[in-house]
Amino acid sequence: MVLRGVFPGRFQPIHWGHVKVIEWALQRLDELVIVVGSAQESHTLSNPFTAGERIEMIRAALEDAGIDRSRVLIVPLADIYMNAVWVRYLAMNVPRFRYAIARNPLVVRLFKECGYEVLIPPPFERGKLSSTNIRKMMLMGSDEWRSLVPPSVAKIIDEIRGVERLREVAGRD
Repeated sequence: MVLRGVFPGRFQPIHWGHVKVIEWALQRLDELVIVVGSAQESHTLSNPFTAGERIEMIRAALEDAGIDRSRVLIVPLADIYMNAVWVRYLAMNVPRFRYAIARNPLVVRLFKECGYEVLIPPPFERGKLSSTNIRKMMLMGSDEWRSLVPPSVAKIIDEIRGVERLREVAGRD
């Protein structure tokens, strides 16, 4: 059996910290399923990008980092808002897996309660590398966010006018 893990996240947007977690996970696993959570959400302050846009960004980020994409599956997953059954819902939508990759205490607990082993990656500059922080920089008009994401991700955000979208949904110009 393939040694497979799942890495759930919203990736709004994917950044270098996520990429480092993916590299870390692939040092321990044969295959990684990246679960793009809250797939039904877009065009909001917390979730400005569509699931399709996030999948494009993840694929591009993997390429920028030189990660073998044949070892990675990307699966979008809509929310169900029921923590007690969320892991089972996730499991029915992805290939069989043994490990979960997570740092969030709730997510760690939910996977453990369902009998999965959880691999907890290092924080990889968590204070600086956070999608929330990146979106705040975009809103403030700082281009510093560009250094926190792979170059191709910044390019996609530019192409879809993601910063403009974020500012418009925030009601700022």
